[in-house]
Amino acid sequence: MALPASRPFYLLAVIFCTTLMVIALYMEHVLGLVPCPLCIIQRVLVILVGLIALIAVLHNPLPKLAEGRRPAARVYAFVLTLFSVLGAAVAGRQVWLQHQPADQLPSCLPSLDYMVDVLPLQEILGLLFSGTADCAKVDWTFLGLSIAEGTLLAFIGLSLFGLVQLFRSTD
Repeated sequence: MALPASRPFYLLAVIFCTTLMVIALYMEHVLGLVPCPLCIIQRVLVILVGLIALIAVLHNPLPKLAEGRRPAARVYAFVLTLFSVLGAAVAGRQVWLQHQPADQLPSCLPSLDYMVDVLPLQEILGLLFSGTADCAKVDWTFLGLSIAEGTLLAFIGLSLFGLVQLFRSTD
């Protein structure tokens, strides 16, 4: 069975990612919730997924060539899926940290400005991706889900969307 054109679905992904970022910025600037390092990484990945979806909307690649290949459409779907899976992994790490006992969590990190001045990039990235006690703190919930759990669900949904776009039939 042939699926409808992918352009409207990519547009929905753009709207979804934009909505996630508006909510994140509202929580930061209005509610006063300070994002931890893992939250910032998740924001960057949401933006990247949204940008890939926006490029796919603007480019509107042909769904299928005469030989049955869909090079540009597959590239967009693959990159979107890759960033979404990476985002799910980061959000999953944060959810895991949130369910650990407080005494088993790594200590808080120094400020990012300080780390940039003192540490090499590889070490900074390692520290940011490992998460800290800051990342385990649950300041806000909605329907019983922490922000990280909601973001994990969003990334899982975006990953599934990317996989559907990657393997879809356009006959």
